[in-house]
Amino acid sequence: MTAEPSTTPVAARLSFVDRFLAVWILLAMAAGLGLGRLVPGLGDALAKVTVTGVSLPIALGLLVMMYPVLAKVRYDRLDTVTRDQRLLIPSLVLNWVLGPMIMFALAWLLLPDLPEYRTGLIIVGLARCIAMVIIWNDLACGDREAAAVLVALNSVFQVIAFSALGWFYLTVLPGWLGLEQTDLDFSVWEIARSVLIFLGIPLVAGFLSRRLGERARGREWYETKLIPRIGPFALYGLLFTIVVLFALQGDAITSQPMDVARIAVPLLVYFAVMWTGSMALGKAVGLDYSRSTTLAFTAAGNNFELAIAVAVATFGASSGQALAGVVGPLIEVPVLIGLVYVALAARRYFSQPTAIAAQSTPAEEDSARV
Repeated sequence: MTAEPSTTPVAARLSFVDRFLAVWILLAMAAGLGLGRLVPGLGDALAKVTVTGVSLPIALGLLVMMYPVLAKVRYDRLDTVTRDQRLLIPSLVLNWVLGPMIMFALAWLLLPDLPEYRTGLIIVGLARCIAMVIIWNDLACGDREAAAVLVALNSVFQVIAFSALGWFYLTVLPGWLGLEQTDLDFSVWEIARSVLIFLGIPLVAGFLSRRLGERARGREWYETKLIPRIGPFALYGLLFTIVVLFALQGDAITSQPMDVARIAVPLLVYFAVMWTGSMALGKAVGLDYSRSTTLAFTAAGNNFELAIAVAVATFGASSGQALAGVVGPLIEVPVLIGLVYVALAARRYFSQPTAIAAQSTPAEEDSARV
C-alpha cells in the first residue's frame, strides 16, 4: 500500500458487490422485515435461541462481522492514538455528555405525548456504539487503530456509567425539570456481559490473529494474503445480522407504521447533528480526515443490542420502549451507510489527504481480487 493517495475515484476501484453495498443493506433490511412479517412465529422462534438473554443469531452475526475488521488493526500503532488528546477528549465529551443530552432533549421535544417511546429513545442515547460503528468507520476509510481505541474506551465507560446515566436522565433530571420520571433497573453485569461478548471476543480473536499470523509468516503475508481472504466475511456478517435483527421485529415494525415514523424523526435529527457536529469538531481541532471520520462515526452510532436488551429486560419484549430500540437500527443502518458516502466526498476539505492512504476499505481490498 502506497503513501500517496490514489487519483482513481473510490467507486471505480470497487467490485460490483461492493459498489452497491447500500443496495444490499437495504435489501437485507427488506428481507428481514418481510420474513418477520410473512413467516408465522419466526420472530418468536429467533427470540428463543438465546443463552442467558443473549440472542445467538445476532451474536453470531456480530462476531463474524467484527472479527475481520479487528484483525486488520495494527495493534503496534495504538500508542499513537492513546497519545492524541485532540481525539480522546472530544470523543469522551461527545459520547458521554453531548450524545445522551441531545437524545434526551429530542425525545422530550418531539415525543412529549409518547412516554414509552421517549424512554426507549433515551436508553438508546445512553448506549454508545461498540459494534457496527467499526464497519462504517472502515468503509469510510477511517482510522482503524483509532476506532479500536475509541470503541474500547466506550466499552469501559459503558460498564461504569450506563446505569448511573440511566438513573440521572430518567429519574433525576426529569425531576429537576418537573417532568415525568421513570425507573430503570438493570445490573452492571448485564452491561458488562454485552460488552464482553460483542467486543471482547472479536477483539481478542483479531489481536491473536495478527500477532500469531505475523509471527508465523510475516506482516506482508498477513496483509496481502490472509486479510483479503477473511475481509469479505465482514460484509457477510453485517448482512446476516441485519436480516436477523429485522426479522425479530418485522411484525412489530410493519404493523405500527405511524409509531415508527414518530420514533424515526428524533433519530434522524440525532444522527445528523451528532455526525455533522463531530466531523466539524474534528476538523476544527486539527484532526486529519481519517481520525475526524472515526470521531464522527463513533459519536453518531449507538449500541442498539444493549438498548434493546435493557428495554426488554426492564419493560418487556412487547413494550413501546423495546419498539423504540428496534426502530433504532431501522433508521441508523441506511443513514450511516449514506454518511459513509458523504464522508468520502468530504475528504477534499481536509488538509491532510494522505492520512487515509495507508489503509484501504475492506471493499477496496476485496475488489483487488475481482
